[in-house]
Amino acid sequence: MTKTFGKYKMPAEWEPHEGTWLAWPHNTEHWPGKFEPIPFVYVEIVRALLEAEERVFIEVRDSEMQLQVGGFLNSEGIDPMRIDFFDIPNNASWVRDHGPIFVWNEKLTLTNWEFNCWGGKYPPWDLDNAVPHKIGAALDLPVVDGGMVLEGGAIDVNGKGTLLTTESCLLNQNRNPNLSKQDIEARLRDYLGATNVIWLPEGIEGDDTDGHIDDIARFVNPTTILCSVEPNPTSPNHQILKRNFEILQAARDQDGNALTIVEMPMPQPVIHEGEILPASYANFYIANSAVLLPTFRCPEDEIMKEILEAYFPNRKIIGIDCVDLVWGLGTLHCSTQQQPLE
Repeated sequence: MTKTFGKYKMPAEWEPHEGTWLAWPHNTEHWPGKFEPIPFVYVEIVRALLEAEERVFIEVRDSEMQLQVGGFLNSEGIDPMRIDFFDIPNNASWVRDHGPIFVWNEKLTLTNWEFNCWGGKYPPWDLDNAVPHKIGAALDLPVVDGGMVLEGGAIDVNGKGTLLTTESCLLNQNRNPNLSKQDIEARLRDYLGATNVIWLPEGIEGDDTDGHIDDIARFVNPTTILCSVEPNPTSPNHQILKRNFEILQAARDQDGNALTIVEMPMPQPVIHEGEILPASYANFYIANSAVLLPTFRCPEDEIMKEILEAYFPNRKIIGIDCVDLVWGLGTLHCSTQQQPLE
């Protein structure tokens, strides 16, 4: 199937996928004292993706690691022959941020953005920064450089020209200090097809990315955004999310039309070793025939499941327990990156 656009266009996440990329977790420093359960969470992510009719592409360090991961998957009831492994070393497993963002022009193309580990927070990141070009070479697909620092979790699109992001992340001096807001919007337009950018002020408490959009607001169709809200006035997220919601209510899409803004609950606070973690239902992932929902062992899990069922009636909502995973400061959307169908 050939698709031609006058410029690069990033498809919406709900558009058909060839598959989903993961990077197998290996860096114990990202889950200090709690790494042991993390591979089992990834097993459940793989299982859900296969059930959702997705090919699964996994970055591993080398052939030895591939054998280890394959044996582990097999012991958990998943045939490793169903997985496409790629020897692509990385520093961390958050492929949403270090991986390429796939777009369309005359053919499927990978956009490569500079990755500086969320403003230089956790060195080294040289292996992560090299991943997009390595994936492009492995797939024999063209790679274009976006010319600025950008992580995949910092943006969300409706596939029609509107892009969501945050000022606290993209305008942060630790990302692109020499670029103006207009410069950044120009690159988002030129390489992702974003003719309309909606800027929210900031993200949630505990988010070390400086406010990724995939923890606060997400498109579920071209005209509808789910926006996290926190009714508890004593929560540090209450005013932040209230302001975001009000801005979205006044926002317009690429054609100048109002958007439908739907409240999305926050889970009960997840605290580990006295640290508030960025637990959020907005970190769901839309696969071909399912939506993977992070759950946090609280009553709001079921409320969020019902919301997603209403907007994705033809997709199964698969909950995956992320209480352990979020200790690494990310969950399901952070762990995945979609590759659109060619």
